[in-house]
Amino acid sequence: MPRQAKLTPANGALSPVRIIPPPAVTVLHIDDDPNDTVLVQAAARKAGVHFNIHNVEDGEQAIAYLSGLGIYDERERYPLPSLVLLDLKMPRATGFEVLKWIRKHPALGQIPVIILSGSELQDDIRQGYMVGANSYLVKPLGFEALVGLIKNINAIWLTAAQRPGA
Repeated sequence: MPRQAKLTPANGALSPVRIIPPPAVTVLHIDDDPNDTVLVQAAARKAGVHFNIHNVEDGEQAIAYLSGLGIYDERERYPLPSLVLLDLKMPRATGFEVLKWIRKHPALGQIPVIILSGSELQDDIRQGYMVGANSYLVKPLGFEALVGLIKNINAIWLTAAQRPGA
C-alpha cells in the first residue's frame, strides 16, 4: 500500500481551522442584589453567550454609567451597552425612573432595555411598557430556567439584531 504524503503548511496544505468566538457584547445589569448579578453572569457562561456584563447597584450609578460620568468616564473600560437588564426595586432611583431617563436621551434611546424583575404585578408590567421597556421578564425560579432565559435574550435581542438586514 502506498504511503500518503503528510500535508503541512510548507507543502501547501491548509492549517487547521480555528474557531474564533464572536466579540463579547456589553450588557449593563442594573440590580442592587449582588446574588442576582452572580447568577446572571454564571447563567451567561453556561448558556455559552458572549456577554461582557457590567453591574451597577442603583439608579444613580446606572445614570452615571450611561452618562460616562465620574468613574465611568473611560468608555474603553465602561462602553455603552448593547443591552440593559433592569431591576425595578432599587435604592436612590427606581427602575422606572432609570428607564424614563434613558428614553429621554436620544443617544441612548435605541438601546434595548429589558426589565428583569421579581414583580409579577400587572401594574408594574403595564407601567414598564408605558415608560419604554422593550420587554418585561419575571426573574425565573431555578438556575436552568435562568440559563434558558439568557439564551432567549441573546437570540432575540442581540443575535437577531446583528444579522444583516435585521
